[in-house]
Amino acid sequence: MTAAVHTTDRTADEAEALAVDGLRWLTGAARDTSGGGLTWSDSATGDEVNPTLYSGTAGVVPVLLEAWRHFGDDAYADTALRASRSLADSVDGFDDDSLYFGRTGIGVALRAVGDDLGDTAAGAAADRVPGLVRSRFDGTRWGELFELMGGNAGIGLGALQYGDAELAVLALEPYLRTAEPTSAGVRWAHRPGTDARLHHISHGTLGIVLALARVGHDTGRTDLLELALAGAADFVARDEAGPEGLLVRHSTPQHRPDVVEPISYGWCHGPAGDAQVFRLLRDVTADPRWSALADRCWHTVTHSGLPRRLRPGFWDNNGRCCGTAGVLALACDRIAEQRSPSGGGAGDDDANAFAHVLVTDLATRALRDAEGARWSNFDHRATPGTGDLEPHAGWAMGNAGIVRELLRFVRLNRGGDPRYAFTWPDQPQVSSSRAR
Repeated sequence: MTAAVHTTDRTADEAEALAVDGLRWLTGAARDTSGGGLTWSDSATGDEVNPTLYSGTAGVVPVLLEAWRHFGDDAYADTALRASRSLADSVDGFDDDSLYFGRTGIGVALRAVGDDLGDTAAGAAADRVPGLVRSRFDGTRWGELFELMGGNAGIGLGALQYGDAELAVLALEPYLRTAEPTSAGVRWAHRPGTDARLHHISHGTLGIVLALARVGHDTGRTDLLELALAGAADFVARDEAGPEGLLVRHSTPQHRPDVVEPISYGWCHGPAGDAQVFRLLRDVTADPRWSALADRCWHTVTHSGLPRRLRPGFWDNNGRCCGTAGVLALACDRIAEQRSPSGGGAGDDDANAFAHVLVTDLATRALRDAEGARWSNFDHRATPGTGDLEPHAGWAMGNAGIVRELLRFVRLNRGGDPRYAFTWPDQPQVSSSRAR
C-alpha cells in the first residue's frame, strides 16, 4: 500500500512539473498586440491571430485561470487579463457567432475573466456578446453548421453559461422542427447539402442532444428534453459493440471516407465524448440506464488499445479534442464521481490506473527543452504517421487543453478539488453528491 501511494505521489509530482513546463512554453508563444494585450495564433509560427475557443486565445484563457487557482501565482492571472484585452477587441468585428469558432466562445472566456478576476472591461465586453449574437440569427440558424461546435447547439450552451436563458432557448427551438425521424428516434443534418449524418458530440446528434438536455432541463422546457432523449435513442440503436461496450460509427453514410476514419475513440467522435453526454442525461433524468451507457463507453475506451499507436492513424493525437487529453478528462470525471467517502471503490481504482497510463503517455510524447514542454501530433495528414505536426498552443490540439487536464489529475491524486476553475460548456460538472 505504501509503495502504491508513493508511486501515485511521484506521478502527480511529475505531471505537475510537466504542466509547469507546458505553461512556460504556452506563455512564451504569446504575441503582444497594439492595445497591450496578448494573443495566440493556431500554432507557434502562424502569422494570423486566432481569438477562438477551439484553437486560439479564448481557449488559452481557461488554462491560465486553472493555473492561477492551482498554484496561487498571480502571474497567470495577469496573463489571462492581458489575453482578455485582445479578446475584447475582437468581439464586435468577428464574423462567426458559434461556441468553438466564434463570438459565443470568446464571450464565455471574457465572462470568466470578468467574474473570476473582477475585471470590468472583460465583463463589459462579455455583456455585448448576447445582443450581437441575437442580432445575427436568421430565425433558424447562424451559419452553415447546425451542431455543437459551429452552430445552434453550442450557441445555446454558451448563452446558458453567461446567463441568457432566452437566447439559449431561441438557439435550441429550431431543432424541434428540423429533426429527422428514424426507426429508433431522431437525428439532424450537421450542414445543408450533405447526405451523411454524423452521430457524436462534436458535429453530430449527441452534441445536439447534450445542448437540448441541458437547456431543456435548466429552463423547464420538457419538449426540448424529450427531443434530446429521442436523439439519444437513435444514437444508442447504432451501437456495434454491446452488450459490454458501446461503439458507434463516425457517420452514416461515411462522411469524407477518403480522410475520415469510420471509428474513433476520443472526445470528438468517439466513446470518450459519448460518455459525457450520458453523464449529463444521468444528472437531468435520474435514470440509471444512462450511467450504464457511460460505463459501456468507458469499457470500449479502455479496451481499444489507446494510448498505444497500434497502426498509423489509430491514435495520432495528444490533444483534448481528438486525443489523449480528452480521454484523461473522462477518466478524472470517473475518479471524482465513483470515489466513495473513504476514497476507495473498484471504479475509482480502474479509472485512476488508466489515468496514470494516459499521463505517462503524455509525458513520454512531450517535447521538452529550455523553452518548456509542448506536443506534436501526426493526424490530419493524407498519409498518417509521416511526420510531426507543428506544436499548437490552443485547447483542441495543443498545450492549453493538455495542461488543463494534467493540473486536474494532480489535484485528484492529492485529494484536492476535482472541479475546474472554468466550467467548459459541454463537459458536465462533477456532481457534489458524487465527489468526495
